Amino acid sequence: MSSSFRSHGKNTVVWILMALLILGLGGFGLTNFSGTISSIGAVGKTEIDVNDYARALRSEIDATSAQIGRPLSMPEALSLELDKKVQAQLLGLAALDEQARQIGISVGDEQLHTQVVAARAFQGLDGKFDRETYKLALRQQGLSETQYETKLRAEMARAILQGAVAGGTPAPEALTAAYTAFVTETRSISHAEITEADLAETVGTPDEAALRTYHEANPDAFTRPETRKITYVWLSPEMLLPEVPMDEAALRASYEERIDEFVQPERRLVERLVYPSAEDAKAARAKFDAGEASFADLAAERGLTLSDADLGEPSKAELGAAGEAVFALTEPGIVGPVETDLGPALYSMNAILAAQEITFEEAREELSSEVAMDRARRMILDQSADLEDLLAGGATLEEVAAETPMELGQIDFTAQSDQGIAGYTTFREAAQKVTQSDFPELADLDDGGVFALRLDAINPPEVIPFEETRDQVAEAWAASELLRLKRDRGAEVMAALANGATLASEGLLVSTVGRLPRGGFLEGQPAALAQRAFDLAEGEAGVVDAEGRVIVLRVDAVHPSDPEDGDVVAVHDVMARSVSQSLAGDLLDFYARAAQSEARMTFDSTAVNAVHAQMQ
Repeated sequence: MSSSFRSHGKNTVVWILMALLILGLGGFGLTNFSGTISSIGAVGKTEIDVNDYARALRSEIDATSAQIGRPLSMPEALSLELDKKVQAQLLGLAALDEQARQIGISVGDEQLHTQVVAARAFQGLDGKFDRETYKLALRQQGLSETQYETKLRAEMARAILQGAVAGGTPAPEALTAAYTAFVTETRSISHAEITEADLAETVGTPDEAALRTYHEANPDAFTRPETRKITYVWLSPEMLLPEVPMDEAALRASYEERIDEFVQPERRLVERLVYPSAEDAKAARAKFDAGEASFADLAAERGLTLSDADLGEPSKAELGAAGEAVFALTEPGIVGPVETDLGPALYSMNAILAAQEITFEEAREELSSEVAMDRARRMILDQSADLEDLLAGGATLEEVAAETPMELGQIDFTAQSDQGIAGYTTFREAAQKVTQSDFPELADLDDGGVFALRLDAINPPEVIPFEETRDQVAEAWAASELLRLKRDRGAEVMAALANGATLASEGLLVSTVGRLPRGGFLEGQPAALAQRAFDLAEGEAGVVDAEGRVIVLRVDAVHPSDPEDGDVVAVHDVMARSVSQSLAGDLLDFYARAAQSEARMTFDSTAVNAVHAQMQ
C-alpha cells in the first residue's frame, strides 16, 4: 500500500487514499465488432466479450487523454500498455464472475427488475422508467436487452461475492496508529537564507574569455527553440462584428430570455437544519434562545457543518413554507421550527440582499455585444461549408484570403508562442502537428472562429551566437557565480553548526516555526524547505538548495502527535477507513488472482489485435 500526505495551516491534515476496485463497463459509442470473434478470452466458462474490451479500452484511453490534455492515439495507448492494464482488470472481473457461477450465486428476476427500473439512464421526462428510453440507450451501446440484463445479473452476483470476500475488513490498529503518528507529527525548526549581504566577497566582473567559456559550457541555456514558419488564414467573430445586422427586437428577445439575470427579487442568506421531530426542533431552538448553543453548534450536534446547512441566497418563493417567516425578519436571526417537506426545520437568516433590477436600457450594451457575437458565430458557421470546399478544391491560403473575409497571416511558431492566433489552444496543437506534406484544412477555434494553416519551413533548434546574446550570458554568469558563493557560505555555516555555533551567531537573519506539520507549507519559501525538515532528526541541520536559493535549517524539536487531540483523532478515523478499504482491495485482488489460477484461463491475441485495428 502506498500513502500520500498533505497538510498546511494549524495542524490541518488531509489524507487521500483511493482504491479502484472495479472497472465499470459503460458504453462509449463503439459499434459491435462483427464476424466470428466474440471474446478476447475466458476464465473457466466465463468469457470476456470483445465489445466489453473495446468499451473498457476506449474509456481508459479517454481518461488518459483527459489527464495529459490531448487526444491519445492507439499506438501511444499501446506504448503506455493501457491495453495490458484493461486486460488485467477484465480478467480479474471474469475470475470473480466465474467463482460466482461455480458457487451458484445469482439474483432473481425481481431484484434485476428493481435495478433496471431504478437506473436514471432509463427514465423518461416524468422521472419514471421508460421502455423506449431503455431500448434506445442499449441500442446506442450496441447491446440487446437480453445481453444487458445478462451482464447486469452477473455484475449483481459479483457484487454479492465481493461483499462476502472483502466486506468489513478491519484495519489493524497498530498499522493505523503508526500511520497516524507519522502523519500528525510536527516539528519546530529554525531557518536562515544565505543572501548576497551574507557573503564575504562580491560577484566579480567577468572578462570576455570567461563569458565565452560560460556560453560554450551551457549551450542549452542559449539555444533558440525549433521555429516553424507557418502561413495561416483565419476568421474570428470579432472580424465580422462590423457586418452584423442588429435590431431592437432581437435585443429585447435576448433580454426577456435572460430576465432572471437582470431582475432579481429580494433574497436572504439562509441556513437550514432539519430535525426528525417537532420536539427535537423545539429543544434545539430552546438551546439557541438560552444562549447555550450557536447555530453552528446545533449543526455540529446533527453531524453537519454550516456549509452542509447552507441554502445560498433563496428568494421568498424558493423557501416555500418557510418563506413568510424568514422574510418577516428585518435583521439576522433564526426562525422555526417550520414544517417543511423534509420535516420540522430551523432557519438562520444571516443577511438581507435587496432586490435588483437592471433595465433593458442599462443592459443594452452588454446585450448588443453578446447578440452580435452570437450572430457573428452563426455567420461563420454558415460560411464554413464554402470555405471547406475552396480548400478541398485546391485553393491556396492566399487565394482563400483574396476571395473570402478570411485574413492571411504568418507566424514564426515555437512551443512558447501564445500571442495572436497562437493564443488559441486548437491552433497551437495544429501548428505543432502539421507537416509540410499536409494540405490546409479548415479547423475550429475556441471562440467560434475558423482557421487553416500551412507549414512553409522548419528551422531546427540552434545555439544563439555569443555576439547576439552577450547580455544574457553575462546575467546568467553572474547568477551562477552568486549561487556558487551562496553554496560556499552555506557549507561554512554547516561546518560552524557542527562545532556548536548557532544560525544567529553566524550573523544570519533567523526565522523560526513552532509547529510545522508534515507536508506543511511555509509562505514565501520553496517547498523543499518543509520537506527537508522531516528528513532530519532532532538537533540536525541541513541545507536546502532550491529555486536559486540557499537556506540553512535546523530541527530544534520533534513533537510526537497527541492521540487524544481532536485533529489527531479525526485523522486516525480517516486513516482507519482508508487502510480498511486498501486491505479490502488487496484481499479482493488476491482472491481474483487465486480464482484465475484455479480456473483454466484462455487468451485470444488475434481477437485483441482485431479490436486494436478497428479502433485505429
